[in-house]
Amino acid sequence: MPTLRRIVWLVLVGCVPLAIALARLTPQRGTTIFVVSVLAIMPLAGFIGQATDDLAARLGGGIGGLLNATFGNIAELIIGGLALRHGLPDLVKASITGSIIGNVLLVFGAAALVGGLKHPTQRFNRTAAGVGTTMLLLSAIGMVVPAVFHRLAAPGHTRELELDTSIAAVLFLTYCVGLVFTLKTHRQLFRTAGGADAHREPPASTLRTSSLTLVCATAAVALVSERLVDVVADAAGALGLSQLFVGVVIVALVGNAAEHFTAVKMAARDRMDAAIAIAVGSSTQIALFVAPVLVFLSYAIGPAPMDLRFTTFELVAIGLSVLSIAFIAHDGETNWLEGVQLLAVYVILALGFYFWPAR
Repeated sequence: MPTLRRIVWLVLVGCVPLAIALARLTPQRGTTIFVVSVLAIMPLAGFIGQATDDLAARLGGGIGGLLNATFGNIAELIIGGLALRHGLPDLVKASITGSIIGNVLLVFGAAALVGGLKHPTQRFNRTAAGVGTTMLLLSAIGMVVPAVFHRLAAPGHTRELELDTSIAAVLFLTYCVGLVFTLKTHRQLFRTAGGADAHREPPASTLRTSSLTLVCATAAVALVSERLVDVVADAAGALGLSQLFVGVVIVALVGNAAEHFTAVKMAARDRMDAAIAIAVGSSTQIALFVAPVLVFLSYAIGPAPMDLRFTTFELVAIGLSVLSIAFIAHDGETNWLEGVQLLAVYVILALGFYFWPAR
């Protein structure tokens, strides 16, 4: 890691004790605590991602893939769980929406733009991209059905929550079956021309160091996320923002910051397979793993179970994002103009959420 980058990350990590101290000494300064917590979580999520990748590289094969699947979005899972405990299900659903559209539009758009400026045309595995976008379409269906059911069902219908929980179970089971497909029965379809590990860098640390880093960083994310969730409502009000915008844009970007950087870095090295795997794979994981798990957790830790009734605007944003990435990925190649187009779609949607009335 370059010296400058290391210094920046250490400064950001220093925000962890600062966030905790501010929460104890100045509980009325919600905006300050919110900003410091956001800055603290980003490098911590990066450490979790790096430690997970190192462990996956050392453990190899199915175990490594399962580890990536489990810890790939642990920061979002922790933030979502704490928000549920504080009775903020709308913030949780907004962050799910933001993670999906952010990964497929912002992350892959930035990767395609940066990679395209260095390499006129970049190619990737159409099979892997097709499986990922189909999974995203499935997740969109799983989010649309509860909303349509809620709007069309007879007034006073009492089984909506049962429907949402059942759909969450279907999404979770489909995700597990997808892991078997990609990691075991059809893993040869997801290899690049040079081999799955042809360009993999050697692990940056030992098994013991990576495990310790993963545990410590996860614990730190939990501590800082507690501070962030405590003040998110006050900070949103003080900044004149809706909780929908905070969840879709700010909170969603916090946990995915490290993945954003990694995807762009891979694209710049002409490793577009890795970039699209990060972008689409992370969105799929959020929709089919994190969201159902949060629904299940809400029964145990929330004031009330969480439903899957997203707002119409959120559903439109997810649908447009899935449609956009499907059009871009269908031919197995990309260029910088397609990156600009994806980024433009993200900015348009973000503006819509920004102007959403604060409540």
